[in-house]
Amino acid sequence: MVRNLAILAGVVVVAGLGGTFYFSQGSNDEDQFAQCREGAVAGAIGGPFELVSETGETVTDKDVITEPSLLYFGYTFCPDVCPLDNTRNVEAVEILEERGQSVKPVFISIDPERDTPEVMAEFTDYMHPRMVGLTGSAAQVKAASQAYRTYYKKQESDDPEYYLVDHSTFSYLVLPEHGFVDYFKRDVTPEQMADRIGCFVEKM
Repeated sequence: MVRNLAILAGVVVVAGLGGTFYFSQGSNDEDQFAQCREGAVAGAIGGPFELVSETGETVTDKDVITEPSLLYFGYTFCPDVCPLDNTRNVEAVEILEERGQSVKPVFISIDPERDTPEVMAEFTDYMHPRMVGLTGSAAQVKAASQAYRTYYKKQESDDPEYYLVDHSTFSYLVLPEHGFVDYFKRDVTPEQMADRIGCFVEKM
């Protein structure tokens, strides 16, 4: 796993999606989670997807989002951003576990060429025993990414095995029966993330 995390020594360029996310619900009076949000969100983010799990099974969003879940789109060959962001997410999940709240960390690959189910399993086992790794065909990954309005683009490289993928770096909180409810930028600490997620969990 270490070789995967350290193969490249570049910095992933974060692109796209710098603006406001949108959450499809009525006014704050109708939103049971209004007091949990730090910013305004309105419109359509998230939705159905079909991907391949780290065990090789085809799964849908209904199979994966069975409890509050923290989704992150990245790739295992990412030199620094993805490991750091996933580590932050896992730390938040562990804080919540100490508080008696269960949240599932989910890592969705945007590099299906290299991220086979076996590679995803190695990565997620290293990160957290309950982390779920998802990959799939190029079309499946693209559809999931579009549902969550994420950005990714493979960089040009002379070596077909060693390349970077530019991608957005938001983490998404998704709840069963509710779907997407909030997102987190990279500068949010594990403690801040746990506090905000905990508010949503309490109000489910």
